[in-house]
Amino acid sequence: MSSNKEFAGRSVIVTGAGSGIGRATALAFAEKGARVVAADLNAQGAADVVREIGAAGGEAVAVVGDLSGQEVVDGLVTTAVETFGGVDVLVNNAGIMDSMSAAGDVTDAEWERLLRVNLTAPFLLTRAVLPHMLEAGRGSIVFTASEASLRGSAAGAAYTAAKHGIAGLTKSIAVTYRQSGIRANAIAPGGTATNIQVNADPDALGPRALRAYMGNVGQPAGAGTQAAAIVFLASEAAGNINGVILPVDNGWAAV
Repeated sequence: MSSNKEFAGRSVIVTGAGSGIGRATALAFAEKGARVVAADLNAQGAADVVREIGAAGGEAVAVVGDLSGQEVVDGLVTTAVETFGGVDVLVNNAGIMDSMSAAGDVTDAEWERLLRVNLTAPFLLTRAVLPHMLEAGRGSIVFTASEASLRGSAAGAAYTAAKHGIAGLTKSIAVTYRQSGIRANAIAPGGTATNIQVNADPDALGPRALRAYMGNVGQPAGAGTQAAAIVFLASEAAGNINGVILPVDNGWAAV
């Protein structure tokens, strides 16, 4: 484990911790001394990251479930509070990808599932941890937004709408709770090597229209690159950074 223990004694919830950006983030916080609650729908992935943290001398516990359900959200927060004494940092990272569909091709099921998982679930979890952060007089919330939070050419209609919602939620929290010692920021990843699945029909309107823009993406950044940005935004070094959507995309947002 690292000798830099700036998060020692802090309780950190990371959603989607079983793989990709979430896994890298959970490991990065643990390396800096945080006690990690690793939440994931995949029980094996959550257990594996908890085992890896423990093997390195850290503290972690797994919570398995679909965070679009209120009972799972409540259970996750209860676990964090009862196991580690509170919630100092919340990383709302879990999410799913759409099929790159244009608005006219999005089914009700896809729309409702994308918004429920990618926007409603982070809201529910944020709402659940806020009382604990308010009681403590401090807290940091970091969302995994997306290039699709910043533009209309990075994903399909449902994913883009949900991630624009994450950007708005981040900024609303930052403004509303800034005097209470609570900060909210987000990263906006570009191409990143993760396990997220994209099931798109290459001949459909959405993928055809987006193909020209997607071709401008550089090489995928490692999940650890995104994790480093998340840890920074949650750290004291970023204590005056609030309401920011930080692109971590090798300059894609500048194009």
